[in-house]
Amino acid sequence: MSNNYKVADIGLAESGKLKIEWAEARMPVLMALREKYIATQPLKGHRIAGCLHVTKETAVLIRTLRAAGAEISWSGCNPLSTSDEIAAALAAEGISIYAWHGLSVDEFYWCIDRTLDFKPTLTLDDGADLITRVHTKFPELAEIIYGGTEETTTGVHRLRAMAAAGKLLYPVLAINDAETKWEFDNVYGTGQSSLDGILRATSVLLAGKNFVVGGYGHCGRGVADRAKGMGAHVAATEIDAIAALKATLEGVRVMKMDEAAAWGDIFITATGMKDIIVGRHFDAMRDGAIICNTGHYDCEINLPDLEARARSKRTIRDNLEEYILQDGRRIYIIGQGRLVNLAAAEGHPSEVMDMSFANQFLGMVHMAEKGKSLEATVHDIPRKQDLELATLKLATMGVAIDALTEEQVAYADNYLEGT
Repeated sequence: MSNNYKVADIGLAESGKLKIEWAEARMPVLMALREKYIATQPLKGHRIAGCLHVTKETAVLIRTLRAAGAEISWSGCNPLSTSDEIAAALAAEGISIYAWHGLSVDEFYWCIDRTLDFKPTLTLDDGADLITRVHTKFPELAEIIYGGTEETTTGVHRLRAMAAAGKLLYPVLAINDAETKWEFDNVYGTGQSSLDGILRATSVLLAGKNFVVGGYGHCGRGVADRAKGMGAHVAATEIDAIAALKATLEGVRVMKMDEAAAWGDIFITATGMKDIIVGRHFDAMRDGAIICNTGHYDCEINLPDLEARARSKRTIRDNLEEYILQDGRRIYIIGQGRLVNLAAAEGHPSEVMDMSFANQFLGMVHMAEKGKSLEATVHDIPRKQDLELATLKLATMGVAIDALTEEQVAYADNYLEGT
């Protein structure tokens, strides 16, 4: 066992191992890639620093990267998203890991810095905190880094802004923008796991509740769909006219947050933007309103505004805090305003993370092979990779699809074909 780790309790390793095995049985695409690449060792000689939620699914990815030859050092990408059992299991397997549930901000960055101590040649990120740390504190490391990958919408947005400003020092693959990631992980994964977090933290009945979703992107749409399926009355808030129109035509009521604040029973933010729910919204909310966030950072709900209005605060149950306002109304916050699906539940189901992490794995292989020849900007996943992963996923599910005949292929490109 490596001594290069810091976790909450190494004694939790055995129960973590069982959960990892459970996930492996439900991630056939990633397991197939492990079997394929264990012989060729495309990552041999590479050191990967990872900053991504420490879940059982992430452990399957780490094991696969290691099987392909990589050395690994890992930290969590959110103070509340680490499963201590999984972190312990990985440490027991010799993985250099610095992660535990309930990190302070200082501890969070200390953990990231420890993953950079072994001078990585590749970075794997979720939210761009690791890449940002390289650029702001350890820019000399960029000289030996072949490239990186970024998992989530917020991180990709930040990296594109960095590249546009000419500040990005090495190439990064936008894993989030692969269709086999955002169309499944963001929609179905976020939808199910966010509601899972709400129910674990509150045990409330969703049927009949007024349920407000801040943002109707892929994540917000997934949450809205599942809330509707549970019998909630769903409304969405938006700044984008096209997204608002989609919501309207999909049976979701669209309103401004100023209006929704007085209407809703349960609120969830899914935008990646700060100050979606602020002081004036708390002022308008009903007694007993429940609020949570499923965006990457905890700034979507302005908790200082809520603190300023509260005369008392107490923990009611795990991951649920009650704020009693000056007028006696009660406001409930899940998971300190951090990602509800990871702070209060286990994150996305293994089956949907199978494709996302298959993209991460192939992204690492691509960067190991091509990174040094790529421009220092944000690159898209090839369409061919998306199609190959979708085809493999369907095969593992026992689903077959049709293929065009040669005649049909010719017809599709025949611009002279008429009525």
